[in-house]
Amino acid sequence: MLSRRLIRIKVFKILFGKVITGDNSYIKAENELIESCEKTLDLYCFLLALPIEVKKIAIDKIDSGLKKFHPKPEELNPNMKFVSNKFIQLLENDDAYQKILLKRGLLWADYRDFVKSVYNSLITKDYYKEYMESGSDDFDEDVKFIKRFFEEEFEDNEYLEDLLEETSAYWMDDLDYVLNYIISSIDNTAKMGNVTRPEPFLKIDDKEFAKKLLTKSMVNYDEYAGIVSKYIPNWDLERLVNTDLVLIVMGITEAVNFESIPIKVTINEYVEISKFYSTLNSKVFINGLLDKILQQMIKDGEIVKSGRGLVGGLGDNKETK
Repeated sequence: MLSRRLIRIKVFKILFGKVITGDNSYIKAENELIESCEKTLDLYCFLLALPIEVKKIAIDKIDSGLKKFHPKPEELNPNMKFVSNKFIQLLENDDAYQKILLKRGLLWADYRDFVKSVYNSLITKDYYKEYMESGSDDFDEDVKFIKRFFEEEFEDNEYLEDLLEETSAYWMDDLDYVLNYIISSIDNTAKMGNVTRPEPFLKIDDKEFAKKLLTKSMVNYDEYAGIVSKYIPNWDLERLVNTDLVLIVMGITEAVNFESIPIKVTINEYVEISKFYSTLNSKVFINGLLDKILQQMIKDGEIVKSGRGLVGGLGDNKETK
């Protein structure tokens, strides 16, 4: 499930924490990394269940209307299209998926106010109104509607961000990726007729990549930080933004230990991560400094790449944005 970039981000967050606290326990760090990856799967299962909870709010609204002493015509004859959505029924009737939610404690019961806010937002949207007024009873239409739901209802949602931050320290970094993963996997879930809980890693060697990147970065941190200091002679390392130093150390670690990953890819990845986790000027700083360091390490034989195009691109990583 996890992309290489998300793996790098998870390693970065754990390594940064270890550097700040001075905790050098490799086993503890590795366990935290694996837990972080498992938590991404939990977020996938948790968010995917939200339409079920929104449906419950809709049912409550319908029941309240019917119980009124003088219900309006639309309350006497409510539109049942949303609460009859067949994809939501698929989620509800998937026993294995429901057991995962229960076993992992991935329940929305404590967040009813948030679920209500999602429902209140949903019913104002044009795509919801068009869906409710279509008059058709089509499974494909139900599936497309749920995809729109995940595309539309979570953008810049501060309430959701606060909720996730409260629930798990790992989830905030995963939100955008997991939402995109849900949207891309809905069609397959509909086709299969059940929820397939994805594996944490997309490829067999991704788990080893994650563990090796973390442990090698920790083991060699002081050595690689010393290399960085040689390239900024007028700076004390303590003046360097901690996030920048951690990202550069990870870049060096990756270039040294993973001979099949092109240098250009490594530099670009850590520049991209810096845009979200460091200062405004960090992307330019990391791009230039990491490029210089890796070029010299290649010349000195400390980095060996095998395969066409694995070294190419050095000196051409111009950050223009």
